[in-house]
This record gives sequence, structure tokens and C-alpha cells, in this order.
Amino acid sequence: MTSLLSSQGMWKLCFPKINSIGFGLPWISMGAVLGLVIPVVGYYVSGVFMWPLCVIGGVVLLAFGVVFAIEMWQDFGRTPYYKKRLAEDFPFDAETQYAVIKCSICTGEQVAGFKSKTDGTFKEVMQIQSPKDLEYFKRIYHLDAVRKEY
Repeated sequence: MTSLLSSQGMWKLCFPKINSIGFGLPWISMGAVLGLVIPVVGYYVSGVFMWPLCVIGGVVLLAFGVVFAIEMWQDFGRTPYYKKRLAEDFPFDAETQYAVIKCSICTGEQVAGFKSKTDGTFKEVMQIQSPKDLEYFKRIYHLDAVRKEY
């Protein structure tokens, strides 16, 4: 699954990671169906064991395992995948926008983003769950203070 994002007139191609969007279950299911289910059903129906499908299913499962392990190793102790390009994907223009945290009175949920000075539209950037998240938001956008709105 790929997506095209526009950031200041430039198009870029983004490939979501297996461990960030739940692609693991389809990979494992496809490997199990190819490597186990189809050969067993084929053996009972035709009496012929389809060993090439077992090999293909095993390769699919092995490839998933390798890709998943590499992605987990790359992400261990680092910034989560969805936060790596926040400043690129959600640009901030201080002349037309100001930083704001929208706070829910009922649930206490806080969402950081930018509000347009002209029409008041709010663009969500990230959820604030701790003071560390707020500091991270301020640091990547070079902000000193952020308004709170309820």
C-alpha cells in the first residue's frame, strides 16, 4: 500500500512499514495458505503432494520474518515511524498559522496542531499524551510557547 503526499508542491512516495499498519496478519495468512492449506487440500483431493507450494509458503513466511525483524531493530529505542517526518508532512508557516493544543474538557485528550489565522481551520499534527510529547512538538517546530484551547 503506497500513498502520495503533497508537501509544498512536491510529491513523494511513502511505503508504510509492516509493523506499523498491521500488514503482518495478511503476510502470515498468505504464507500459511500457500504452504499448508492448499497442499493439504490438494493432496486429499488429487492424491498429489504439491511441495512447490510448501516452499513458496515457507519463503513468504521467512521473508515476512526477516523484514519484520529488520524493522523492529531499526525502530528499537528510536523515534516512532509515524513521528519521523512530522515537520516535512505538516509544514508550519508562522505568518498564516499559530500553534495550538486543543484540549477536551470531558476526556482530557490533547491534540497539537496549527490553526489558520485567517479562517480558523485546525490542522491536527499529533496527540499529546505526556509532557515529553509537548516538548517534542515544540522542538521539531522551533516553538517557545503553545496556546491551549478548550
